[in-house]
Amino acid sequence: MFKSLFKNLKFKTPHTYGLLLFIIVVASLLTYIIPAGEYAREKKDGQTLVVSGSYQEVSQQGVSFFDIFRAIPEGLISGGEIVFYIFLVGGAFGIVHKTGAFENGVNKAMNVLGSYKALMIPLTMTIFSILGFSIGLAEETIIFVPIGIIIARTLGYDAMTGAAMVILGASSGFIGGMLNPFTVGVAQSVAELTLFSGWGLRSVIYVFILLAAVTTVMLYARKVKHDSSKSIVYELEQTESQSGKAIETPRFTKRQGIGLLLIVAAIVLNVYGIFTYGWSFNEMSANFLLAGLLAGVIGGLGINGTFEAMIEGMKDILFGAMIVGFAKGIIYILENGHIIDTIVHGMTTLLADVPSSMVIITMFVLQFFLNFFIPSGSGQALTTMPLMVPISDLLNINRQITVLAFQYGDAISNVLFPTSAILMGALAVGKITYTQWLKFAWKLIVVWVVICCIGMSIALMIGY
Repeated sequence: MFKSLFKNLKFKTPHTYGLLLFIIVVASLLTYIIPAGEYAREKKDGQTLVVSGSYQEVSQQGVSFFDIFRAIPEGLISGGEIVFYIFLVGGAFGIVHKTGAFENGVNKAMNVLGSYKALMIPLTMTIFSILGFSIGLAEETIIFVPIGIIIARTLGYDAMTGAAMVILGASSGFIGGMLNPFTVGVAQSVAELTLFSGWGLRSVIYVFILLAAVTTVMLYARKVKHDSSKSIVYELEQTESQSGKAIETPRFTKRQGIGLLLIVAAIVLNVYGIFTYGWSFNEMSANFLLAGLLAGVIGGLGINGTFEAMIEGMKDILFGAMIVGFAKGIIYILENGHIIDTIVHGMTTLLADVPSSMVIITMFVLQFFLNFFIPSGSGQALTTMPLMVPISDLLNINRQITVLAFQYGDAISNVLFPTSAILMGALAVGKITYTQWLKFAWKLIVVWVVICCIGMSIALMIGY
């Protein structure tokens, strides 16, 4: 009887929205339990800083039941710049994707690289890493996994090699995140830092991250080519290998090329505008929207087709955009219940005698495991950075390093946890099991963690 009962009880990972709503409910209950308190704050060099030693308790102000649900629209309103940036960028990329520019362009590039067998893996991974650190390439990796697998098999490798080239290439850039608006951009905006500032050290660490990934894939590919039985997906290769099959590349047109150039131009213009004129999400949104509309018209979609593709692109990004509202809703509850500063005060008291290096590692570990529950980078940034920033201020830790801890913790875990829809989707189209992926990737993940911890320690030492 008990056997059948436990058999029917199957654990299901809660939906991210459901989990965030649960956190909002818990936060609401905590406004009646945790003593309300506040720090004094002051403006200095454009940043709102917490005044050390100014914490004092205030009258308890527990939020109402209705506030639980009001928190979500309030969160969407307060995070409006980010929400609409995500929607408009998603729409712009939806247009360019509809023209076939992304798939055909990368397909052609990878096909050309295939003739240079020794260079195919590093060059392909570098291409995807550039897309990872510039536009935050994430969901789109799923599209390219089958192409990577076909090319890998053609060159005598296996499906794992092909999938890893795409997944780990994009992930390397995502970890670097030098120009990634969805993680570094959002985290820095919360921390009141100049967008994409501190890119120099991130670039150095990114090089080591990419080298580790390329080395891992190349060593595995060489082993498989010498002895196919050592392939982690050997049984899959026995039944589905297409070695020797010609790769049919759809024609990459000039119009599609112009579409890609427009997106590249938008990225370059945004970076220039940010560093020269102090642009924010609104200006970046406008540039991507303009580039997307031009790419659609030039790409032959027509006016109606362009806007239909834009709507489709927005639908694809809806999950990430709405998470912003839920994540900001948590902060809305904590702030309105006046307990966010009490939580910060308690954490800083516990960490006061801990060396700064260990505080940063603790933040990194927290962000790493939190990504299991909140797989959206922007959502995680908006949930945790309002807590981490004042803690780092009170402990005299530079906010840039706090952003590093968030960035690395979030990005590395994207290729580890099964709650990552992007990872699971990419593995699914490659017919690779999650267990097989772990067997292949776990050592690299450990190396990445070590590299990032060393990088954060160096950042502390040089006063980054």
